Amino acid sequence: MDQLHYYYPTGEDDGDDLTNPRNNQKDLYTQLVISGCLGLSAFLTFAVLRPRWSSLYAARKKQRATASSLPDLPDTLFGWIPVLYRISEKEVLTAAGLDAWVFLQFFKMAIKFLAIAAVLSASVLMPIHSHFSDDDEVVKPKESARDPQSLQMMMVNPLVKAGKGKNEYLWAHLIFVYLFSGLSFYFLYAYTLSVIRVRQDYLGHQCTITDRTIRLSAIPHEMRSEQAIKNHVEGMGIGTVDSVTICRNWKIIDDLMEQRDTLVRKLEEAWAVYLSRKGIQSSMETLPIAQPDPPSTQMATGDEEPLLNGRGRLRYNKKRPQITLRHFSFQYFLPKLNSKKVDAIDYYTMKLETLDGKIEKTRKEEFRALPLAFVTLNSVAAAQMAVQAVLDPKPAEFVARPAPAPSNIIWRNTYMPRYKRMLRSWLISIFIFVLSVFWLIPVGILAGLLNIRSIHKVWPQLADLLERSALANSLVSNFLPTAILTLLNVAVPYLYDYLSNLQGMISQADVELSVISKNFFFTFFNLFFAFSVFGTASNMYSVLKDTLKDTTHIAYLLAQSLQALAPFYINLIVLQGIGMFPFRLLDFGTVALYPVTLAGAKTPRDFAKLHQPSIFSYGFYLPQPILILILCIVYSVLPSGTLVLAFGLVYFLIGYFVHKYQLLYAMDHPQHSTGQAWSMITYRLLIGIVLFQSAMAGWLALRLAFVRALLIVPLIAFTLWFAWFYRKTFSSLNRYIALRAIADDTGGAGTRSPRDPERAVTEMTVDERREQGLEFINPNLIVPLSDVWVKTIARDYSSRESGRME
Repeated sequence: MDQLHYYYPTGEDDGDDLTNPRNNQKDLYTQLVISGCLGLSAFLTFAVLRPRWSSLYAARKKQRATASSLPDLPDTLFGWIPVLYRISEKEVLTAAGLDAWVFLQFFKMAIKFLAIAAVLSASVLMPIHSHFSDDDEVVKPKESARDPQSLQMMMVNPLVKAGKGKNEYLWAHLIFVYLFSGLSFYFLYAYTLSVIRVRQDYLGHQCTITDRTIRLSAIPHEMRSEQAIKNHVEGMGIGTVDSVTICRNWKIIDDLMEQRDTLVRKLEEAWAVYLSRKGIQSSMETLPIAQPDPPSTQMATGDEEPLLNGRGRLRYNKKRPQITLRHFSFQYFLPKLNSKKVDAIDYYTMKLETLDGKIEKTRKEEFRALPLAFVTLNSVAAAQMAVQAVLDPKPAEFVARPAPAPSNIIWRNTYMPRYKRMLRSWLISIFIFVLSVFWLIPVGILAGLLNIRSIHKVWPQLADLLERSALANSLVSNFLPTAILTLLNVAVPYLYDYLSNLQGMISQADVELSVISKNFFFTFFNLFFAFSVFGTASNMYSVLKDTLKDTTHIAYLLAQSLQALAPFYINLIVLQGIGMFPFRLLDFGTVALYPVTLAGAKTPRDFAKLHQPSIFSYGFYLPQPILILILCIVYSVLPSGTLVLAFGLVYFLIGYFVHKYQLLYAMDHPQHSTGQAWSMITYRLLIGIVLFQSAMAGWLALRLAFVRALLIVPLIAFTLWFAWFYRKTFSSLNRYIALRAIADDTGGAGTRSPRDPERAVTEMTVDERREQGLEFINPNLIVPLSDVWVKTIARDYSSRESGRME
């Protein structure tokens, strides 16, 4: 660790800017100790609680049939780790589905790349950086990057120092730029081939209603009927149509069902208050927060028996709950507020019966047809031919796309006008761009105020106190900046998830892919690009102004600031990997909020939700690892590259096991995007590779190695060509199913190909199990108007839970 002083430079004072975060990060040891203590405490807590709270940490295995084939994990503290490690990729694919498998493949690819890159960097680049000191040959910031004219002077006379031979070692950096770029291309290409092979085989050998259904949009007025669409599709010779569902303006029925849900909840709460006890008692498998028994009980009979526990005792001598009804009336031409108390159970029951009658009547009405329909064909091959072909000679009419899963459709958005969806999409996109620029101000100010020099100018007394305490100074300058940005990185995705749901997308899978894109833009732009290029919030205007004069200015600024910001990003990777991943394994948010949700639970429905698996959202968990891998690639050749690569490797190793456990045992992923996130991962990594090459060209140019810097330009051009080649070659295979990959499914859903004898007829994929019995129809049109969850449904749920415990 003696080399840390070289790889962890203190940097140069950048002036009096109060928002400059570059000098904040100095003490890696403090960050390691803090992150290690946080991570170790969370991991040990999880190891102790895992066998005790299996309803939380094994919720998916208990309640999902596809996860029942997974091996049972030992109840020992650490015995579950080797069992989890030995679970094969085929078992992951079978138990968790294609999306989970693709997500874990990204982590495996990152681990392999970082392991090779870290070994090469430590064995070759580290001795070079330790032996050679290029500080004297670096053009200082005030002489170069802050002055475009000086950059032009250097470009005009590139041979000023070229003949002195002092920077011949920089040829090694050029070689490693090519080497690491080639390594990145190799892994992206190899893993893309693997993902496509598995995806095509997985989707080609399953036959769900989603795989056989297409989504037709822009349907002309004269064809907005089931029979007309069926005749038109079959007339094109694509295949036989099994069913057609035209989307209609179901707003009335959706609003009525929403009112009914609210009314049912109120009635259930009224019953819960009257019965004076909770619906589901805590057991040894739930979080051990006991619910107190009522102070006095009597034997219950008839309708007054308890909700879930089956003991046959509860107190019912309490008065029935009442509500106050208020309405205005006029007396002597003056408004008067009248109120009266009525029995809550009778009132809500009467309103529910009235609303049910209105719903039954409304369901029989005709709704206006819209230019959107779901057409289910008799085979997967027919559906794929339809979505990969142009069906109509008129532009933007009768367009076929793959249909989302029925359970993922947002039916309210199906009858939203197309112009309204487009307007929402554009407005939210503009708002997110403005918001991303706005984040630069609070992030820059927070990071700058945590600099001891900046604090001294704003709050001298606090700065003097920090200077007298080395530990406090280290905490403020080392831990707090990364902690604040970590909290921001946790909170902002919820905002972007809310905005994505407002855009009017048809399916939850599309919303999740949109969240991935938005959150990555935030993390990439605000946590990396803005800090590296703009440096501080106050420099943003001058940087943009200089960039408009000279487009190479950004490359020089990026190269100049990378090494100074290395401590900040190293600390960020350490905190996220070693400190935060164990808290994700612990599911700290659910555990911390459990007492609150338990205290607010009143009805059996509320208590049943406490036993449901948490939702795993790739939009929340994927963007940050992509950014971390980009950071590792960008820093791989720089003097701090060995440390960045090493801690990046630790980050992905821990993250792989954490996410593998969550996806297989603890959390559920109801969305169905058929592994399309892989294309998003690849394109964003290619952006990072271009940034890496541009930064290294600027880094070499700042050391007056212009020939080596210019030799990187062909590599940038090749990367752009590779992105075009990838899109041209693999985009269709990442989106559709090749016809040759489709097994013989003419016998109907669930039939397997005779070319695959090892696959049993009874074996079903996650998607096939999930979509059993589903249809492409608005559930509000057919769902039974169930009774209030007070007695019968609650008792059935209790018996199922008792069976699982036994």
